[in-house]
Amino acid sequence: MQDVKPRLAWGITGSGHFLRESLDLALSLPHCDLFLTRAAEEILPMYGITLSSLRERTRVYRDTTASSVPVGLFYYGHYHTVVIAPATSNTMAKCALGLSDSLVSNLFAQAGKTRVPIYVYACDTEPEMDTEAPKDWVKVYPRAIDLEYTRRVGEMEGVTVLESVEALRSAIEQRLQVAPKPTLGEVHRDLDLLIGEGGHSNETAA
Repeated sequence: MQDVKPRLAWGITGSGHFLRESLDLALSLPHCDLFLTRAAEEILPMYGITLSSLRERTRVYRDTTASSVPVGLFYYGHYHTVVIAPATSNTMAKCALGLSDSLVSNLFAQAGKTRVPIYVYACDTEPEMDTEAPKDWVKVYPRAIDLEYTRRVGEMEGVTVLESVEALRSAIEQRLQVAPKPTLGEVHRDLDLLIGEGGHSNETAA
């Protein structure tokens, strides 16, 4: 057995939309673990971010198992809050439709099932937006269906959709004021073994 301290789970998907700002915020928080989709891991180097640099600063879970093994930690009270930022239109569609075939969409589903509050910084919130591509800022025009899925997710119980990093920061600060403080708990060693095999990227973490 080992001590368990409730932490914040931060999901990152395959978008560069304020990616650096989102990561800066995540890495500034105490007891915050990162959950990366395969697409997120693919685009990080395009924005000058290495997986090794993230591992040096916090726990990183990768999308390496079909059953998203790391989300099993929710059943043992490991997490008090979930943040998904940035959230692609693909992930928003999956969440709106109840699909959970990636690490982060599974993170969203299991948080909902265990009544853990979820905060989502969606990439598509307006009919016309500026977003950061790997080489420059570009103009994008989210489709009606993209905006519809963002709306649906925002209407789900326990879910808050934010439209800016600053709004996300404010929401997290308010949440941390009332979130459960670290307490002692127990977790089975066999679950830890499964997590180790299922994408936990570093042995020591903040």
